[in-house]
Amino acid sequence: MKIRYLNNDGGGFADEVDVVDGTTVGEFVTEQLRGKSPSNFLIRVNRDEATSNQVLQDLDRVTVTPTNIEGARLLLLLLSQMS
Repeated sequence: MKIRYLNNDGGGFADEVDVVDGTTVGEFVTEQLRGKSPSNFLIRVNRDEATSNQVLQDLDRVTVTPTNIEGARLLLLLLSQMS
């Protein structure tokens, strides 16, 4: 089956990905993130927040958005020291 996958951590382009029937959101996202922790991302399926054990359906839209932007913490620290 096909899943439409949008990873907002990169270029933001959607991809169609083939997955095996019965694949859960947790399995899919863990494979796609390749070593990054899913807990650092907001994961939605068809615009609704998803659970890790939710089984994906054909043509579901999976969106992965980082909850923290890399470097933002350092920038805030530097700005706070300047004032």
